[in-house]
Amino acid sequence: MTPLGAWIEPYPEGIYVPAADAWIDPSQPKPRALVTHGHSDHARGGHGAVWATPETLAIMDARYGAQAAHPVAYGETLRMGEVQVTFVPAGHVLGSAQIVLEHAGERGVVSGDYKRRPDPTCPPFEPQACDIFITEATFGLPVFRHPKTGDEIDKLLAALHANPDRCVLVGAYPLGKAQRVIAELRQRGHDDPIYLHGAMQRLCDLYVEHGVTLGELRLATGVPKAEIAGRIVLAPPGALNDRWSRRLPDPITAMASGWMRIRQRAVQRNVELPLILSDHADWDELTETILEIAPKEVWVTHGREDALVHWCMTRQIKARALDLTGYEDEDD
Repeated sequence: MTPLGAWIEPYPEGIYVPAADAWIDPSQPKPRALVTHGHSDHARGGHGAVWATPETLAIMDARYGAQAAHPVAYGETLRMGEVQVTFVPAGHVLGSAQIVLEHAGERGVVSGDYKRRPDPTCPPFEPQACDIFITEATFGLPVFRHPKTGDEIDKLLAALHANPDRCVLVGAYPLGKAQRVIAELRQRGHDDPIYLHGAMQRLCDLYVEHGVTLGELRLATGVPKAEIAGRIVLAPPGALNDRWSRRLPDPITAMASGWMRIRQRAVQRNVELPLILSDHADWDELTETILEIAPKEVWVTHGREDALVHWCMTRQIKARALDLTGYEDEDD
């Protein structure tokens, strides 16, 4: 008997679907690539042709230059060779998608990176019934249970209001996390200008061009310290403790990341205000998603694979870890 999903072939550099002659999120240039989202460990330049959502293609254009692009809208189904391919929301960042593959009477879902929390910057994750669910496991350990988003944003605002002579400098990944922090602040009623490191501007502008409301944003470089006192400043995590940050008025150093659950990571980065805010599913959301979808098999692509595979097996769900390379624990 042919094994379930025999038509989906995982390789170290990505997932290949021979019947479609296409790769999903390949880490090396390929003739035909289906890309789930714009983070650099999933979206690489140099492919012969790329199928992705219009937003992901715009992000790739901004990062790598013009692509040989084939835009695919959410819910749109196309036929590639013998395979039907549909892109549906993953809830991770702007343009992020799960890729639904249908072939030989089977249905596989490559979820990419995903989360289940509401996010004002992108459509929510849409569960897809399937035979094979290919999932990440970035936070695939029971210790990772993310707090409520609103509570973390309230911590940030409380620190700001308690220190009017200082600024709060938030380290945030430039694609997805930074824009989400801004949008969440706006939803909590924070209408003041928010200041940006120059490396943030291009992607924030791209989000605004795609209909995401971010309010008034200003570049922080060259601005007098007195103007930034009592304000929120966003910068890439690598800028938190470099020369650039020394120009700011006695900053309260914060970091927005799911990894802030691990105290040692906050200490290593000299983070005064850890904000546990992730764009990935936590342990409960990973396991609840699998139960909701009820696949026959779960394939785990990257992260803490062993714990999630073990959890599946104890519930009589067949599971395996895929040996893919090139996927990183980004600053999330």
